Amino acid sequence: MFKRARNTATSAGWRSTFARRVLTALLTAGLLATVVASVEAGDPLLAYGARIVGDDARTRIVIDFDREPHFSVHYIANPERIVIDLPATAFGFPAKDLAARGLFKDIRYGKMDEESARIVLTTAGPVKLALAKVQADEAGKGHRLVLDAEMIDKQAFAELVKTQSWSDRTEAAQTTSAIPAPEKAAPGDFVIAVDAGHGGIDTGAIGVDTKTEEKQVTLAFAKALTDRLNKEPGIKAFLTREDDEFLSLSQRVLIARQNHAGLFISLHADTLKQKDIRGATVYTISDKASDKLAADLAERENLSDQIAGKETVAEPPEVADILLDLTRRETQAFSISLAESVLNSFKDQVGTINNPHRHAGFRVLQAPDVPSILLELGFLSNAEDEKLLLDETWRGKTVGLLTDAVKRYRAAVLANGG
Repeated sequence: MFKRARNTATSAGWRSTFARRVLTALLTAGLLATVVASVEAGDPLLAYGARIVGDDARTRIVIDFDREPHFSVHYIANPERIVIDLPATAFGFPAKDLAARGLFKDIRYGKMDEESARIVLTTAGPVKLALAKVQADEAGKGHRLVLDAEMIDKQAFAELVKTQSWSDRTEAAQTTSAIPAPEKAAPGDFVIAVDAGHGGIDTGAIGVDTKTEEKQVTLAFAKALTDRLNKEPGIKAFLTREDDEFLSLSQRVLIARQNHAGLFISLHADTLKQKDIRGATVYTISDKASDKLAADLAERENLSDQIAGKETVAEPPEVADILLDLTRRETQAFSISLAESVLNSFKDQVGTINNPHRHAGFRVLQAPDVPSILLELGFLSNAEDEKLLLDETWRGKTVGLLTDAVKRYRAAVLANGG
């Protein structure tokens, strides 16, 4: 889970006059309301300023912190990325101040878990940090992290990846046994894992009008759905993530399996280039996509780990085939049954796209023994859908219809001795 030791700076550093002034200015400007929640959660670092300069040969990034940040640097191939790991950090500068340029084609930053944050620099080619150090601000306003990147050849980058030491590899291989089981689950309860897509450093899609992040939409809906399901006798639902935290795709699947879930529902609200397309879609797993839209969506969703700077560990083809075959033989029929139940519940109540049941190779649906669906609630690229996704009345109505669909699915399973 990419744990990092908490910064040992005292709370007095946070309470410094300068830090308070910076935070007040940020909030007054309406920037990053999550800063307050992060501060209250446990005294994180505050990254209050950022700038980037340079070209396609050398690029410098400077990030201002309220106090000294401890950091580590790692390199990842396929594609080439530089990962900067930090203690818990509230990022309080405008996104445009660290927009990708020069050697970098994409820059992401955000929370990994309660104790760590991460910056992921996706490069346009092989790159190394010729300089990575923390300097005290000359005016006594904290510290700055200075990163100087320069282009190198492929062999040199491969050597960087090969020779580095990365303690996270051991942690990443561990199970997520710390994830709590559903509260008051009793023998015979029908357990449901509700998965809020994206989270932490992986913001997901961005709303066309309000610029709302997909990770916020999915978490709000997931909480509402979980609360509603838990009001039903014999049903116990739980969240794979309860706050703005990053989970890898494999961790989401593992959490469902460790808690013996009988269903896995992953919630999303993507964007499309065709802004006129709107409505809900239900996806089930398949080794062959039903259409190009499904294939493109699965490809984007499967990049979640890459966005967060995780190493891509490719499974041997024969293992991947076995997983998909097991899913198809053991659970795909149940997944399709759930998808049909959801769409029947939505009929004439919730708008859907044409051919609303589609399928593709979503990694988050690969649990071989847990029937799973990925539900696109709507598209943040469509202004009308975006309004609905942020509307509590619509959310409540849709949550109720989903609950009805789950109850019908459960009744059918029990009637057949499941």
